[in-house]
Amino acid sequence: MMKSQNSENFSNKNSSIQEGRNFTEFEQKVRYSETDQMGVAHNKNYFEWFEIGRTEYCHKKNIPYKNIEEQGYYLVVVEAFCKYKKPLRYDEKFFIRVFLKEITPKKIMFVYELVTKEEKKLIASGYTIHVVTNSKAKACSLPPHIIDKLKAPQS
Repeated sequence: MMKSQNSENFSNKNSSIQEGRNFTEFEQKVRYSETDQMGVAHNKNYFEWFEIGRTEYCHKKNIPYKNIEEQGYYLVVVEAFCKYKKPLRYDEKFFIRVFLKEITPKKIMFVYELVTKEEKKLIASGYTIHVVTNSKAKACSLPPHIIDKLKAPQS
């Protein structure tokens, strides 16, 4: 199995994104449709929860994904990584945490943690890397006003 440089670096990190950083956190619950016959959340859902987290992050920064796309910019996922620590089960509540680790005009990296609601124990952690394109899937650059909103402190 080949690992990217980012996944090797990320999987060796033990620090939490909450330590003094500007992150978004909100509650989620495992739905029945997200589980297998034994009531365990399927691994593909973790990436969907990451997407939900990114969308919520942008909303909280007052620059919804829809607004970014209406301006002619698309954030295309070019790399995704998840390290699973603990299974989630049907009806279990958890928090999705999202942190903007890196942003340039052409690339964005979001980092995620899924943690238990009560004990705040790590369930899974991961990241996604996005490149910026236009509506014709050609690489382009985000304008400064979008970058500034994504980097802004929580409002």
